[in-house]
Amino acid sequence: MPDPIDGVFSALADPTRRAILARLATGDATAGELAGDFPISAQAVSKHLNVLEAAGLIVRTREAQRRWCRIVPAQVRSVAEWASQYERLWTERYDALDAYLGQIQSEEQS
Repeated sequence: MPDPIDGVFSALADPTRRAILARLATGDATAGELAGDFPISAQAVSKHLNVLEAAGLIVRTREAQRRWCRIVPAQVRSVAEWASQYERLWTERYDALDAYLGQIQSEEQS
C-alpha cells in the first residue's frame, strides 16, 4: 500500500503546482482567478488542480456558480514534518563536524 505522502511529493514535483499552492497560501481563489495568474490555459490549470486535490493539498468547494480552491494546511504540514526529521539529522551532523574541526584547530594551535 503506497504511503499517502508519495502522492503529495508527486504533486509537488511540478513547479506550476508549487506556484499554485504558493498563490493559494495567500488566500482562496477560483480556478478562473488562478488561470489568470499563470501563463497556461484554464484547462491546464484545472488539470493541476485535480492533481493537487487528489493529493489532499487543496479542497474545492462550490458556492453558487463559483468553485473555490483552498489550501489544506494539515497536508502541507505533513511535508514539513517529514522534512524536519532530516533537518535534525543534518543539524546533528554539522554540529559533530563543527566540534571535530574545533578539536583539530585546537590541537594545531597547541
